[in-house]
Amino acid sequence: MEMVIIRTLQLLLAFTILITLHEGGHFFFARLFGIRVEKFYLFFDPWFRLFEFKIKGCDTRFGIGWVPLGGYCKIAGMVDESFDTEQMKQPVQPWEFRAKPAWQRLLVMVGGVVVNFITALVIYSAILFHWGQSHYDLRDMSHGLKFNDEAKAMGFQDGDIIVGTNEGELHQFDVDLFRALATAQSVDIVRDGEAMTIATPGERDLLQLLQSTPRFVDIMWPNEVDSVLPGMPAEAMGLKKGDRITAVGGREVSSFNEINFELGRCGDMLAVATTADDSLRARQTTIVWQRTDGSIDTADVVLSTEGTLGFVAHSPFQDYKLTTKTFGFLESIPAGIEYGWHQLEGYVGDLKYIFSSEGAKQLGGFGTIATLFPAKWDWHRFWEMTAFLSIVLAFMNILPIPALDGGHVLFLLYEIIARRKPSERFMLWAEYVGLGLVLILMIMANLNDILRWIGVM
Repeated sequence: MEMVIIRTLQLLLAFTILITLHEGGHFFFARLFGIRVEKFYLFFDPWFRLFEFKIKGCDTRFGIGWVPLGGYCKIAGMVDESFDTEQMKQPVQPWEFRAKPAWQRLLVMVGGVVVNFITALVIYSAILFHWGQSHYDLRDMSHGLKFNDEAKAMGFQDGDIIVGTNEGELHQFDVDLFRALATAQSVDIVRDGEAMTIATPGERDLLQLLQSTPRFVDIMWPNEVDSVLPGMPAEAMGLKKGDRITAVGGREVSSFNEINFELGRCGDMLAVATTADDSLRARQTTIVWQRTDGSIDTADVVLSTEGTLGFVAHSPFQDYKLTTKTFGFLESIPAGIEYGWHQLEGYVGDLKYIFSSEGAKQLGGFGTIATLFPAKWDWHRFWEMTAFLSIVLAFMNILPIPALDGGHVLFLLYEIIARRKPSERFMLWAEYVGLGLVLILMIMANLNDILRWIGVM
């Protein structure tokens, strides 16, 4: 429960910061051009609000709504999600949005997106200045990598170290590595200290590479025991720190990756068990391990009710050197801009997978977003996620969909080119359609979260 609360608080804080800044971008340009802003709200306020206040000498009512799905800046004389048609029937006033020239209205509409992009770049620059950039270099991963059967059929072997593709060098085990593998026609590896090149098909499905079980490539975890949890089957069978598990359920294993996979088979059987006897049979397995003195032991064990053995594997990262690059203040600014741009390119490039059946299943709502935050409060990770969400918020809002900023920008560009405004009736119906599309997308994303939570997806 504590983990859920911490993640929820981080999500709410990130949303509060980003929504306030986004709407602040609209507010800034509106006030710069003398446009009246009637309401500035964090979160939505249908039927009632948490609180509201006004600043002396300011026409704007500031407040906080009770539905944490966004926020809004109600600009006078504009067709927006408030659907205030009565105001649009009144004579045009000089302080209204519709009274201003198209270029000013365009800046008002892109203001939120611009602020979100700048926010992301500022946060990334601050992260690099304060914490630097740390990673475990692929070449330093002495245990190598773990490959599935598909990868082995191409010529990869467990323990190989990927160092690049025909498109360039690779240094970290992250999503960029999988992106590179998805398009690579050849992959450069190091095997037992010798450089080699393996031909690959190119134009592969990134989602398939990431989601196959086991994955196409993963970090190799040694089959060595680091610690044993008290009161668990591992303790009862006599497993000790430094022991190496060599077989599970009659199948030889040489890494924790394989141990986890074999125990997962028991977990799958446990998930479909309908009786106590079925559950007990699903949890029974045989473990073979090598003790630190070289002797071999075998034990028939009953796994925990969750299908686990109850030990912690030796982390390979204890054996690797952490590479850290530090940045001075002036160095961090261009580095942060470059890093933020790279994040945007990766995100936009991956969006094409949404239009596949598997990609649609990966859509996630607020629950999925919350799981991206750490289970324990970590300011470094919090700000990384906030910066990334700022980029996502900016890009999604600039899409040419009515009801989003990008839809308004599209109609303004039409007005500038055609020298005529779309009718208010058209704008109103476009807002209805756009808002409907956005709501459908939100419902789909959050429904996926629910289906994953109850185990249907």
